[in-house]
Amino acid sequence: MGYLQPEEADRAAAHQAALTERDSRWRRLVVSPFLDGHLVVRPDSQAALRIPADHYDALATAADMQEPAPPWLRVAVRERWGLEMPTGPLGEAAIIRKASDYGFSRASWEINLGCNFDCPHCYLAAKEFDGLSWEQKVQLLDIMRDAGVLWLQITGGEPTIDRDFPGAYRYAYSQGMMLTVSTNASRLWHRDILSLFRDCPPYRLVVSMYGATEETFDQFTRRRGAWKSFKRGIDAGLSAGLPLRLNLIVTNETAHEADRMTAQAEAWGIPHHAYTNMTPTIYGGPESLLAQSTEHLRERRPFTGCNAGVTFFHADPHGKVSICKVGRDDQIDLMSEGIEGLRRLPGISDKLMLRTGGCEGCSLSGSCRVCRPLAKQFQEAKAPLANYCQHAKPKEKTSA
Repeated sequence: MGYLQPEEADRAAAHQAALTERDSRWRRLVVSPFLDGHLVVRPDSQAALRIPADHYDALATAADMQEPAPPWLRVAVRERWGLEMPTGPLGEAAIIRKASDYGFSRASWEINLGCNFDCPHCYLAAKEFDGLSWEQKVQLLDIMRDAGVLWLQITGGEPTIDRDFPGAYRYAYSQGMMLTVSTNASRLWHRDILSLFRDCPPYRLVVSMYGATEETFDQFTRRRGAWKSFKRGIDAGLSAGLPLRLNLIVTNETAHEADRMTAQAEAWGIPHHAYTNMTPTIYGGPESLLAQSTEHLRERRPFTGCNAGVTFFHADPHGKVSICKVGRDDQIDLMSEGIEGLRRLPGISDKLMLRTGGCEGCSLSGSCRVCRPLAKQFQEAKAPLANYCQHAKPKEKTSA
């Protein structure tokens, strides 16, 4: 990490002060079943408490009976977060989420595909601004809650430009969901958005960064003033102590500023990750792949399986659910089928993960570096084998 200029050091100090002040405020705890256990979590904190089933049952009973928090919980909260729980009924200090029969714990939701940027690498291709009505958005969030979803990622497009985003975000927060928002930060400085995240802290804000200078940033996003709105949003987020994380988008248009983006992220004191490997569009188009910087592509790790469609699912702007944002075949329309439609997802996942359509019988399938749905996308986009298949490598590198 390089030497911080005085103004950058002041900004970093202000950010740390904001974090300290944020953590000193009481936020309602969330007590929830999670996979095969039970957690106590707190909005805007990555720390958690694991509790046994009998402790969860005791807290649920205490909340129903309007009883105060038991001593053991007070001690655990003090030790984990350094906070004193308020006196009064437990239900006023914690949300006790009910157990679900559906087994899901995480979900992602494209609230809308519309965006105020027009980046060439975007996997959405046509960014059509369309989606559910407000009543349907609430219905979808209710289904997610009842399905057991504790961690929810709200994405787009750019989610903050959706007219229902503030209301949907607040509603999900009120249901005890730990919220991550994927954003370009262009509206993060707006008073209503900033107040929303101050009142209802997100678990994380994942912000995409498209360059380290105004010229590159505006050129890549194809929007004049994009850099200024991004920079203003970052400054506002830092001042508010929001839990920011940067995705540094490294493409053939931004690669020359990759090191400068890293240095800027470190100067801001924001955790960051270089995003280099693009995927075809959701329609199977290759245009997003053309943005890749070939010299910055990373070798993917062997795919060893995932929980897509089993403990995780993805919802598009119309309430149609798939196992993930990549495997969108055989979608389930939750607006017509309701929560029972989710019971079909594990079977769909099993079918989509089968190595068919050109991969059946592959001698390298045991060490393949992409899942079957992603391989299918690359095949539909007529992408070079090197993007997704080890058969493109020299034999001596793949024969082991």
